[in-house]
Amino acid sequence: MVVKIMLEIQNTVVSLDLLTECFVCDYATCKGICCKEGDSGAPITEEEKLKLEAVLPYVQHLISDEAKALIKTQGVAYKDADGDLVTSIIHGDECVFAYQDETGWKCAVETAFLAGKTDFKKPISCHLYPVRLTEYRKFTAVNYHRWDVCNCACALGKKLQVPLYKFLKEPLIRKFGEQWYAELEVAAEAFLESDYYKHHYKRK
Repeated sequence: MVVKIMLEIQNTVVSLDLLTECFVCDYATCKGICCKEGDSGAPITEEEKLKLEAVLPYVQHLISDEAKALIKTQGVAYKDADGDLVTSIIHGDECVFAYQDETGWKCAVETAFLAGKTDFKKPISCHLYPVRLTEYRKFTAVNYHRWDVCNCACALGKKLQVPLYKFLKEPLIRKFGEQWYAELEVAAEAFLESDYYKHHYKRK
């Protein structure tokens, strides 16, 4: 029998993977391919959909003509096969807000944010990746989503010894708040000092 232990922080249930797995995005290697590949767009909320529509004037010069045409007919988002609201995609995999320069794939929304054109950095699902959230009636599940395009990030994280929850500190605070993250840090420290961790993880 497999016993899966998770952390309960406020109204969330957090996978131990956030504590035990290391991760640091390695853009120099992956070239931002997560913006380009995928079988559906990035999950977004209705509020984020409105923010994406508002940022359109500031990204027109970055996104492709195909993306502009699709946004005109379908909008910035659609409901995928699971009924979830996600960003529109072209070619079956490419987010309409993705664009490519000499260094690799980038997010037009984030580029506009960094240029001071908008206060919306990017959808929280993108900011949190590789963590995925699942909303239930009484709690939110916070899980690590494994994808082979991020293997280089796993390798770099392991080399630098940066656990996932520390790498994602900014977006986790953006989503859940400072107090939530402080509680996660306390729980993480206690778990990483526990006999359970030493016996089941540290020897791997």
